[in-house]
Amino acid sequence: MPARPVTGTSQTGHSHSRLDHTSALANRNATTGAPARATADAAENRYRGGGVPQSGRAVRRGPRDAAERAAHTGDMPVRLHHIVVDAHDLPGLAGFWTQALGWKILSERETEIVIGTDENAPVGMCFMPVTDRKAVKNRVHIDLTSSAADRDQEIARLIELGARQVDIGQTGAESWTVLADPEGNEFCVVRPKETLIG
Repeated sequence: MPARPVTGTSQTGHSHSRLDHTSALANRNATTGAPARATADAAENRYRGGGVPQSGRAVRRGPRDAAERAAHTGDMPVRLHHIVVDAHDLPGLAGFWTQALGWKILSERETEIVIGTDENAPVGMCFMPVTDRKAVKNRVHIDLTSSAADRDQEIARLIELGARQVDIGQTGAESWTVLADPEGNEFCVVRPKETLIG
C-alpha cells in the first residue's frame, strides 16, 4: 500500500499535504533555474525538523537557524532552581548539607526538605526520600570551594560532619579533594576560586 501523505490545515482552513508543498516549491524553482532537488530537500527538512531529509542528503543549517532554536520563549529564560538529591535518610542527609554549606532548612515535609541561604536565593537543594541506597558513582556531583587559608580546615570540618574521602581513580596530583557525603554521594573541594572559571 503506498504511503499516505501527512495532511494538515492551514490558517485559512485549506487542507494541504507535506508532499504537495515540497513538490510545489520544487516546481516553482525549476522555472527560475534553481535546482529543484535542493529546494525539495530543504522543504522536506523543514517539515521533518532534522538535519538530514528522507532523501539522505544533508541540509546545512546556518547561524540564524541555531539562534532561532536557542531563543527563549519568554522574557526570562529557564534558570537553575533546585539541585535535587535522593535521600535514604531524609533528615540526616539534609542536615549534613545544611551544616556543610552554612545554609538553613527552608521547608520540611514528609516528602521533601528544601535548604538554601533564604527562600529568595537563586538556587537551593531539595532532598527527596527513596527506599534504595546509592549503588554506583554519581553522574553529577557538586564542587565546593573556599579560601586558600581555610581549605584544609574546611575539609577536616566536612569529615567531622560525616563526609569521608573516597577514591574514584584520582592520582593524588589533582588540585581537588574527592569526598562523599554520609550516603555516598561524591563531591569535590576544589582549589580556591573567585569566579566560575578561575
